[in-house]
Amino acid sequence: MFLEALGSALLGFALAWAAVLRLPDRLPARGTVLTTGALGGVFGALVTHGALGPGHFLATLIGAVAVAAVLLSLLIRPASRRLRRSAAV
Repeated sequence: MFLEALGSALLGFALAWAAVLRLPDRLPARGTVLTTGALGGVFGALVTHGALGPGHFLATLIGAVAVAAVLLSLLIRPASRRLRRSAAV
């Protein structure tokens, strides 16, 4: 389990690093993104390991990357900075 947690944290961190390099203007502070990626990877590994049980190392890492990607996608801001007003106002 320790290697799964470590591997998933590193994969989440790598995914967050790639997101920071690719979308620097649409993400919050770099530290927030990197922390979210690493913790998302560990949380995803925990959930996947709990669902599948021991002995599914590759599937656990895939689940960790999937959860980290979902959490990182929640941090992305819209491209335009304009305020949009609804027609009802």
